[in-house]
Amino acid sequence: MSNANAELASAYQTILSVIEKVEPRIAEATRQELVDQRESLKLIASENYASLPVLATMGTWFSDKYAEGTVGHRFYAACQNVDTVESVAAEHARALFGAEYAYVQPHSGIDANLVAYWAILAQRIESPALEKLGAKTVNDLSEADWETLRKTFGEQRVMGMSLDAGGHLTHGFRHNISGKMFHQRSYGTDPETQLIDYDKLRADAREFKPLILIAGYSAYPRRVNFATMREIADEVGATLLVDMAHFAGLVAGKVFTGDEDPVPHAHVVTTTTHKSLRGPRGGMVLAKQEFAGAVDRGCPMVLGGPLSHMMAAKAVALAEARTQEFQTYAQNVADNAKALAEGFLKRGQKLVTGGTDNHLVLLDVGQYGLTGRQAESALLDAGVVSNRNSVPQDPNGAWYTTGVRLGTPALTSRGFGAEDFDRVAELIVDVLTNTSANPTASGAPGKAKYTIADGVAERTKAAAGEMLTAHPLYPGLEL
Repeated sequence: MSNANAELASAYQTILSVIEKVEPRIAEATRQELVDQRESLKLIASENYASLPVLATMGTWFSDKYAEGTVGHRFYAACQNVDTVESVAAEHARALFGAEYAYVQPHSGIDANLVAYWAILAQRIESPALEKLGAKTVNDLSEADWETLRKTFGEQRVMGMSLDAGGHLTHGFRHNISGKMFHQRSYGTDPETQLIDYDKLRADAREFKPLILIAGYSAYPRRVNFATMREIADEVGATLLVDMAHFAGLVAGKVFTGDEDPVPHAHVVTTTTHKSLRGPRGGMVLAKQEFAGAVDRGCPMVLGGPLSHMMAAKAVALAEARTQEFQTYAQNVADNAKALAEGFLKRGQKLVTGGTDNHLVLLDVGQYGLTGRQAESALLDAGVVSNRNSVPQDPNGAWYTTGVRLGTPALTSRGFGAEDFDRVAELIVDVLTNTSANPTASGAPGKAKYTIADGVAERTKAAAGEMLTAHPLYPGLEL
C-alpha cells in the first residue's frame, strides 16, 4: 500500500471512532459493509470500488455549501471555491472524453437524463416556439402562450431500447417519468441473435419519427455502432442521446473507439460517474456546444443546489481516469468479461447474445427451472453478489425475470484476472446446478422458494474466500 493510502487508512480509523461517539450503529454498519464487500464476489455490473482518494474527497465541508447556478453565475454568495471545483471537474471531463461541453452537477443518472431531455426540448422546441410566438424568453409569454408551449412540449416522441432487450427504465419505460413525459416507442433486438437489428430500428424510426433517439443500455452485452445510430437519427430529424452510464469507463479507457465511441457521434451524452468509471455516485452530461446553454439550465429546470463535495470527488475520479493505469484497467474489464463468458459457455451455459464484448454477461437461468430472483438469492447465499435481470421476451416479467446479470468492473478493480473469472464461472455453475426451485413455496409465508444442496454454499464461500484473500480490498485499511 502506498504511503498516501496508509495515511488515508489511518484517517478512516479516526473518522469512524468519531462517528461511533455520536451514533455507534452507523459506525458499526459502516465497518460491517466493508467486511461484507471484502468477503463477497461482487459481480453487480453497476457497482465498483472507488479509490480511497475519491472516497475521502466526498467527506469534506464542501457538503455544507449551497451553489445553485453555474460557474461565475451563482444565486448564493461566496461560491468561488465551488467554482474552482466545478471548473476542474468539467475540464477533466472534456479532456477525458473529447467532449465540447461538460456539465457535472447532476446527482445521479436519472438526473442527468432529465437534464438532457429538457435541454433537448428547450433547444429543439422551446426556442423555435418562442420565436413563433414573438417572445424572446419564457418570461415574455402570456398564459395563453404558455398553454400553446406546454401542448407543443407534450406532443414529442422518444424512442429507446426496450427494458427486456437491455435498455434502462429511464429510456421511456412507461412507469418512469421518461415514459410519461413523451410519447414513447421501444426498439428491441432480433429474436434469433438477440442483437440490435439496425435495419429494423431504422424502419421503426422512419415510421415513428421521434424527437429523441436514445442509444445505450444497462443489460445489453454487446457494443453499439453509434455512427449508425447517428445516421438513423439524422435521417428522421431526431436528436441522438446516448446514455453511456454503464460503459463510460470503457469509453474513458479507450476500449471503445471509432464508431463505438458515442461522444463524437451523439448530440448529447449522459452518464453516471460510478459504475465502470470508478468514481463517486453521481451523474454528468456531455454535449455539443449548441446544447450547452440549454444544459446549463439544469438548475433550476431540474436540479436544485449541486452537491459540491460530490463534484470535487468527480474531479478526482476523472483525473484518475486520465491515466495509462486506468486504460489498462478498462481493457482488463473487457478481457475479463470475455473470460467469464467463455467460462460459462464451455460449461454449457446459455448466454444472451451468446457472449459479450463489453463489461457484462447476461446468464439465462431458465435451463435450471429457476427464475432470476431464485438464482440471485441462491448465489447470494453462496457469497456471490449479482442481480436478476430480464432477458429478451422474458416469460417471467421484469420482477422475477429469467436472467442474472454479471459484471466484471468491481472484481477487476481488486486485481482479478482471466483465470480468476473462469473459476468464478465454475463456482456459479456449481451453485445453480445444485439449486432447485420449490414450487410448493409459492404464496407460503416463511417457506423457501428454492433449495441449495447441502454443503454447496459453504464450499463456494470457501473457494471464493481464497480468491478474495489473494486480491484484498483496500489493503491496509483495518477498522
